[in-house]
Amino acid sequence: MSTASIFSRQVAELNSQSTQAVLFDLDGTLIDSVPDLTAAIDEMLESIGKAPAGEVKVNRWVGNGAAALVKRALADRDDGDALHNARYSNEAYSSAYSVFERAYAQRLTQATGLYDGVLSVLSALISADIKLGLITNKPRQFTLPLLKALDIDHYFSDVLCGDDLEFKKPHPLPVLTALKNLSVSAQQAIMVGDSISDIKSATAAGVKTVAVTYGYNHGIPITDVRNDCQANVYIDHIKQLIS
Repeated sequence: MSTASIFSRQVAELNSQSTQAVLFDLDGTLIDSVPDLTAAIDEMLESIGKAPAGEVKVNRWVGNGAAALVKRALADRDDGDALHNARYSNEAYSSAYSVFERAYAQRLTQATGLYDGVLSVLSALISADIKLGLITNKPRQFTLPLLKALDIDHYFSDVLCGDDLEFKKPHPLPVLTALKNLSVSAQQAIMVGDSISDIKSATAAGVKTVAVTYGYNHGIPITDVRNDCQANVYIDHIKQLIS
């Protein structure tokens, strides 16, 4: 199958050049990780005498890395990472993060699984000689074991995690780095994600974007965002990426 025929029509029309690479986000795009993240966050909160957060809040808080998630949970606010320095000492944060780190490592795939259709899409893209990259804000210590446990690590030629570079998404550096590592231009790639961080990062790097509508995006439907957070294409199922 040629690269021209693997993609659905709306995705194939994104680039004037033949698309040679697809960059995927992880949480909320390929995997539903909120249940395990919630369990780890709630264990952390309970260890310091706080009420559990629950999945609704954690769904809003994920997407900007583990540190931001923990800070938001400690403050019980969506902007808790911005307020962190005023409310918690580094020692208190570090102690809480250690509890989360241990709890999450113990249950990485206890409830986390691939969204329906992910395996067939990854397999089809690889069969069509499309290069696959993964760009996540999740720390590497969690990402690699998770990919291996779900048996999808072998699909990706390049994996960039939240602690690999100086900046995370929504900064363009992760996408620019992935393009360099995969030896493709911005006009030969697309980014697939579920949040405004994915859209902003890719757009700033000159890469066209496909947003999945079933993900997290801080509790806001990705289709409701405007301006520089708008994706080029929206899909309701990962299988709509390909023809």
